[in-house]
Amino acid sequence: MKLIKNSAQRLVPEVVNGQKQIPFKGVGKYKPDGRIANPPIRSCSFYPEDGNKLVKTLKEALKKAGLKDGMTISTHHHLRNGDAVANLIFDAAHSLGVKNLRWFPSASFPCHSHLLRYLHDGTIHHIEGSMNGPLGKFTSEGKMKGMGVLRSHGGRYQSIQDGEVRIDIAVIAAPTADSFGNANGVQGKSACGGLGFALADSEYADKVIVVTDNLVPFPCVPWQIQGNNVDYVVQVDSLGDPSKIVSGTTEMTKSPDRLLIAEYIAKFMDAAGIVKEGFSYQAGAGGINLAVILFLKEIMKKKGVKARFIRGGSTKYLVELLEDGLTDYILDGQTFDLEAVRSMRDNPNHVMTSPFTSYNYHGKGNFASIVDAAILGATEVDVNFNANVVTHSDGYLLHGIGGWQNCLFSKCTILAIPSFRDRIPVILDEVTTLCGPGELIDVIVTERGIAINPRRKDLIEETMNSGLPIRSIKEIQKEVYEICGGPPAKPNVDKSKVVAIVKWVDGTVLDSVYKIK
Repeated sequence: MKLIKNSAQRLVPEVVNGQKQIPFKGVGKYKPDGRIANPPIRSCSFYPEDGNKLVKTLKEALKKAGLKDGMTISTHHHLRNGDAVANLIFDAAHSLGVKNLRWFPSASFPCHSHLLRYLHDGTIHHIEGSMNGPLGKFTSEGKMKGMGVLRSHGGRYQSIQDGEVRIDIAVIAAPTADSFGNANGVQGKSACGGLGFALADSEYADKVIVVTDNLVPFPCVPWQIQGNNVDYVVQVDSLGDPSKIVSGTTEMTKSPDRLLIAEYIAKFMDAAGIVKEGFSYQAGAGGINLAVILFLKEIMKKKGVKARFIRGGSTKYLVELLEDGLTDYILDGQTFDLEAVRSMRDNPNHVMTSPFTSYNYHGKGNFASIVDAAILGATEVDVNFNANVVTHSDGYLLHGIGGWQNCLFSKCTILAIPSFRDRIPVILDEVTTLCGPGELIDVIVTERGIAINPRRKDLIEETMNSGLPIRSIKEIQKEVYEICGGPPAKPNVDKSKVVAIVKWVDGTVLDSVYKIK
């Protein structure tokens, strides 16, 4: 494997799974050319005139779609840790004796550990998508036959649109659908909110299968997926476990340290002049982020200001802001709890968005750069404000990127991180895996103080007399090292064996993930 150094001084492979790669050239430096990919032309004369595309089983639908060795199968993750459909797909593929499939999920969850057997036996060759928990650990240990590819949500859309990834068969788990293929995620017993992460799959895949456990008469309204893009519809008893659709990260923190971080962030945003009439921000679903919403809510009420829109990751806390008249709109990329599902279904100002509108770097602009502030997390940061969200300091790949990279383009990117976890410092000299260049990260907030990127002189000037604990990042790092007994041990990895790559939002290769020895 030939490794080359990219502009971030990271070694990355020239070829991944047989495809030549473009190394990261710097933020905004890679200028794509060519044309957007085209799905195959279909004639409605080959589809039932009565609109009924029902097929009895998923296995039969896969056979009709022409499933064969080496194909790319895509799935979406709106059902989160309750999803059973991805497991059913590969059960069927295995029973058909198909091998070397590329699985292209928008994310995976621990429920997909069922698929480890198919990674072992070669039914699945490799995964290109966020690898969480057991699948990430499997990859880190060098057990996957191919190389993993990690992309952001927007990067996934970009890769499909730009023709980097051609989807042979997309399988869309839909909580409600009609026999024509129109589908949504806001109705039915498995309601999960929007289906925006499956939009590109439905538009660009060669074949599209909708799987539902709530078949309704035509028309399924609203339709988030259009039946005109769908080849087959399969009705099943259950898409999975609806109770696990709710994110495990939607519990507000009760930790005094983390609540302090949330309070610092809200006060910093106010001191920096961000909290004003018509402002916007990106809200995540982590415990600290949810607490930020409550602190911001009090500041907004006190000042008598309203947000124009809030980007989500939507939760009941965002829904309360909308219903209390503190924001005009929720622009929802992913729905994290049942109150948010209800709100999207019933409130026209709770709007489903997709990675195309929100995050696609190869579009004519996107929502990310319009947002006044984005509040995000990280597994590690370093003294140059670079950040990591996919590996831990031991080198294990345990998380996906999600929309994190895309949100870095907001006007003020704030990382909320405890200064150490389990006595392991979070601020390092150099991150284990580079996921976000430091030039895009403006503020790092810990319980021990707030570090502002020296590039952001405007933020430093605005907040220098705020009374907030503004400190240099190296000063915070030094204090934490003294508490924890120094930096964490370097990961024990084999630098000659790359098990996965991290893509940047423009499709270039930002960093490598190495095999754990």
